[in-house]
Amino acid sequence: MFDSSPTILDRILADVAEEVSTAKLRRSEADLRGMVADAPPVRPLPEALEGSFGLIAEIKECSPSVGAMRSENVADAPMAYEESPVVKALSILTNERHFGGSPEYLRTVRNHVSKPVLRKDFIISEYQIREARAFGADAILLMASVLDASRLKGYHELVLELGMEALFEVHDEIEIAALPATARIVGINSRKFKARDGFVGATGSSEKDFSINLEAFDLVSRLPEGAIRIAESGLSSGNISVVRDRFHAALVGTSLLRDPKGIRYGLAAFEEAILS
Repeated sequence: MFDSSPTILDRILADVAEEVSTAKLRRSEADLRGMVADAPPVRPLPEALEGSFGLIAEIKECSPSVGAMRSENVADAPMAYEESPVVKALSILTNERHFGGSPEYLRTVRNHVSKPVLRKDFIISEYQIREARAFGADAILLMASVLDASRLKGYHELVLELGMEALFEVHDEIEIAALPATARIVGINSRKFKARDGFVGATGSSEKDFSINLEAFDLVSRLPEGAIRIAESGLSSGNISVVRDRFHAALVGTSLLRDPKGIRYGLAAFEEAILS
């Protein structure tokens, strides 16, 4: 029987639409354009990711998949990432309701680090793209599971116009086919966002992430030729070897932010796995 109940992605997108509407009441498009003019120069993400394999390290307070991160790890993350030789860039979750983030927090972190900063959110409007640059983002996430081919292309044009770059996120071959020809950085996300279960963190907390399918990374051979390839979600120092030789970088967050021995201990484990 067909299940018409909303997926976790459906629920998140409905909440994101509300957050965007609220943001527009606080700050107009004209206000954002003025802020963009005063924003700091963009730090190029593609250049940061080329070369040796490394990490895009993430900061978030919580997630629908497993629940709350360790607050002490979240607090230590900016400087730990700044000092790590394997962290090439930072990813900041700016969605408030499901990840505990905000554009203001992104700006605060960026002011204290020298590496490129990615705004990771569910981008559904041009307003969010301008908002990202206004608050200092160097790049944003564009999800092929959320945007059709026309909007992926149009949004990327605006991203480039503002001097930023986009990390395009895909989950399957249909989404890969929707990518614009201009896509320079493409990530495969192993998280099953269109599922209706497995997101334990939506109601509690879990040590295990049930929303991951690591077999998705096998799609790497289908990515556009010449693209900078990013492996997203479900990765730890223990399994990073699965993607190290096939991707330019891995986007990791939960395994670091929930490490009971501290985020620097977790980073040291990644550094040993990557540099050895």
